[in-house]
Amino acid sequence: MEVMTLTEMYLTAYNGAFLGPIAKGLGWIMDKIYAILSIMHIDSVPLAIVIFTIFIYICLFPLTYKQQKFSILSQKMQPEMRKIQAKYKDKRSDQAAMAAMNEETQALYDKYGISPMGSCVQIIIQMPILFALYRVFYNIPAYLTSIKSIFDGVVKGIVETNGYADKMTALISDASVKNIQNVTFNGKGGVSDQNHIIDVLYKLSDDGWNIAADKFSKLGDVFDSTHTNLQHVNSIFGLNLSDTPWNIMQTSWGEKAFGIVILALLFPLCSYVSQVINMKIAQTNMDSNDPTSRQMRTMNLLMPFMSLFISFTVPLGLTVYWIAGAVVRSIQQAALNKHFDKIDLDSIIEKNKDKAAKKQEQRGIRRAQIYKAANMNTKNTLSSKASSVTDNADKIQKANELRRNAKSGSLSSKANLVNEFNNRNTKK
Repeated sequence: MEVMTLTEMYLTAYNGAFLGPIAKGLGWIMDKIYAILSIMHIDSVPLAIVIFTIFIYICLFPLTYKQQKFSILSQKMQPEMRKIQAKYKDKRSDQAAMAAMNEETQALYDKYGISPMGSCVQIIIQMPILFALYRVFYNIPAYLTSIKSIFDGVVKGIVETNGYADKMTALISDASVKNIQNVTFNGKGGVSDQNHIIDVLYKLSDDGWNIAADKFSKLGDVFDSTHTNLQHVNSIFGLNLSDTPWNIMQTSWGEKAFGIVILALLFPLCSYVSQVINMKIAQTNMDSNDPTSRQMRTMNLLMPFMSLFISFTVPLGLTVYWIAGAVVRSIQQAALNKHFDKIDLDSIIEKNKDKAAKKQEQRGIRRAQIYKAANMNTKNTLSSKASSVTDNADKIQKANELRRNAKSGSLSSKANLVNEFNNRNTKK
C-alpha cells in the first residue's frame, strides 16, 4: 500500500485556468498570515480572514481613491455633460454631428481628468478576487498548510484500515455530506484518496464526526482530537467556515438545534446590514438631482439584498470576508469623504485643462495623419488608373500602325481588308 505523508501532498485546490492561480496566490497570502498568528499562539482562521481582508483593501486603496475621485468629479461634470447632450439631442441620425458630440464629450472627460471606464476598474479587479476567495474558503485545508496538518494522524489511520474505501463512501451518504464533488476512493491509499479523505472530513458536521468515529472504531480517540483541533481553529461561534449558512440551518433544524439555526441566520443578516451602512456612507456626496447619482442609489439599494441572498449559499468564511470588507470600506469611505471635502476640486480641474489641451492636440495630429494617409492612397489609386489608361492607348496605337504597315498577302493585310469591309457596311 502506497502511503504518503501529508507534507508531500497537494490537496484538491481549484485548478481553473484563470481563477485557479488567483485562488492559490490568495491562499498563499492567507496561509502566511495564519502562520504569523500561530507564532503568536493565536490559531484562528476567522481572525486570519479578517486580517487578510484588511490587507486586501489596503492594497486596493489606490483604486478606491481614484474611484471616489472619479465619482465626485463626475458629479461636478454633469451640468456640462447635459448641455452637450441637449445640443445634439435631435441630431442622432447625423454622423457628422455624432462625431462632433463624441469629440466634445471626450474633451470634457479630459478636462475633468476622468475616464468613461473609471467606475468599472475596481469592479473588474474585485470580481476575480471574490470568486477566487470562494474557492479558498470552500476548501481551506487545500490552501492553508497549518490546517492541512491537523488531519495527519486521522488520514494515516484511515488509509491503514482494511476496506477504508467502502467505509468512506458510505460515510458521505450516512453523514449527508454536501458541497462536495468528484470524490471517489480506489483503496490504494495514494495521494488522490488522501486528498478526498480530507475533503470529506472537512465538510463533516458534529454528528458526522461521530458517525465517522463509529465506522473507524479503532480510531475513535484520533477522530475526537482531530475534530476538537479543527473546531478550535476553523470555526466561528462553533460554525464551520467552509459550510454554508443554509446547509447549517437545514441540518440544525432537523436536529432541533434552534440556537445554531439563529446563529447561522445572523451572518447573512449582518452581511446585509454592514453593506447597507457602507452604502449610506458612500452616498454622502451624491447629488440627488443628478440622474447618474439616482441610478447609483438604486443599485446601492439592490446590492445589499443580493448580498443577503447570496450569503446563504456560499461558504461562511466568504460571508465573514464580506462583513469585514464592509466595515473596512466604511472606515475608508468616511475618511475619503472628509478628505475630499477639504480638497479644492477647481484647482484639480485647472491642472487637468493643460493635460486636456495636450491630449486634444495629439488627437488632432493623429487625425491629420490619417487624413494625409487617406489622401495619399487616393492619389496613388488615381495615378495608377491614369497610367493604365495611357498604357492601353499606346498599345492600341502601336497595333494600328502595325496593321497599316502590313505586307501585301500577309494575315495582317487580309485582316485590314476585312476591317475596311465591315466599316463600309456599318456606315451604310
